[in-house]
Order: sequence, then C-alpha cells, then structure tokens
Amino acid sequence: MTADPAPAPQAPGADGPAADPAPRRTPDAAGPRLVLGSASPRRLALLASIGVVPDAVIPADIDETPKKDEEPRPYALRLAREKAKAVAAGLGGDDAVLAADTVVAAGRRILGKPQDEAEAYGFLSLLSGRRHRVITGVALRRGGREWTRRVETQVRFKRLSDAEISAYLRSGEWRGKAGGYAIQGIGAGFVPAINGSYTNVVGLPLVEVANLLQGAGVPVTWEGSPA
Repeated sequence: MTADPAPAPQAPGADGPAADPAPRRTPDAAGPRLVLGSASPRRLALLASIGVVPDAVIPADIDETPKKDEEPRPYALRLAREKAKAVAAGLGGDDAVLAADTVVAAGRRILGKPQDEAEAYGFLSLLSGRRHRVITGVALRRGGREWTRRVETQVRFKRLSDAEISAYLRSGEWRGKAGGYAIQGIGAGFVPAINGSYTNVVGLPLVEVANLLQGAGVPVTWEGSPA
C-alpha cells in the first residue's frame, strides 16, 4: 500500500497550502456534524467498525466520466474531491463532508463499476491471473477547507476458468463493485494475496480516514461493530 503524504489544508480551488492547521478535537468536544457523500453500504459498515456513524448520508451526483487520457490515480482523487465539493455546497459551513472514490486499475486502464454482465465478464477476464491495483481517493471538507488522501493496494488474482467467471456472474455480486468483484464476499476466493490495505480494497482505507476525521475534529471512538 502506498499512501500519499497528507497535504496541508487548502481553500477549495487553491493550489497552495493554507496557513491555518487542521482543527484538533478536544476530549470534551462533540465534533461537527458528519455527512457521508456516498450511499455505499460497505463504506457505512467500515465507518461503523471504528465507531463512526454519519449524521446524514447524501450521495453526490456528479459526472464520473474519466477525462481524456486521465490515469487511475488522479482520477480517483479528482472524483473524491468533486463528490465532497458537490455535497458540501448544499450544507452548513461547519459540517464535515467525507467522500471517496475507489477504482480498479489494470495498468493505465480504469475499471469502474461494470454497467452490465458482459462488461463484468470482460473485467474479470482481464484481471484473471494478473496483479492489479485498487486505488481509493478520499476527500474531507469542513469550513471551507479540504484534506485528501490517496491509498493504493496491489491485488493478485488467481487464473479464473470460464466456469468460475460464469458462476460468479450468476451470483450477482459483481453489481456496483469497482472492477466487477467484491473481496469481502465470494470474490475473496479469487485473491491469493494482497499488498497493502484490505479495507481500501473494500472501499475505504480506515487508517487514513480515521486520521483525517480526527484531524478535522470528528470523533473516532474505536467502539464500533465489526464491518
């Protein structure tokens, strides 16, 4: 796993770092209202596992089409930032908005959520017997400031037979999953090894997200339920 260094807080749209540091939560502070800019049940469950329950869930409505020649790493972070910005635009200034985007990268090719079974078949055939990367961009906005992370995990797939792919497609688990598989489900049987964050592959790198939330004053109790 590789995690990009944390940038200093930035004013939205600014290229350089802002002067003020991230807010720090005091032990008796309740923290800001937390809004999750995603309807993903996996992200909700992962947050709950560290004792974080969003006050609201508002999925972002943005165009997720990759730009011409856009590579997976900048694409994932761009979408996370755009999601957070879109949700924050309709909220109070002190609300904390957490958004993320996870992509599977086969070389420079971005594998998002397959649109249909045929595309899912193509994704799984491409990943079969190869290593690929799972990249999650994370963005947190509060009070006109933004913090970001980008985390990458290497995943190795075993060689899949046509019968295995067909059976997996019949399960329906591929729907709504970047790359067309779920490592936390039946798809775990395709993965002999990973290098990096497991929760990143599920959809949210918890170590990095917890650090972001705590730095922005959002309580993380670590008293949650298993994801």
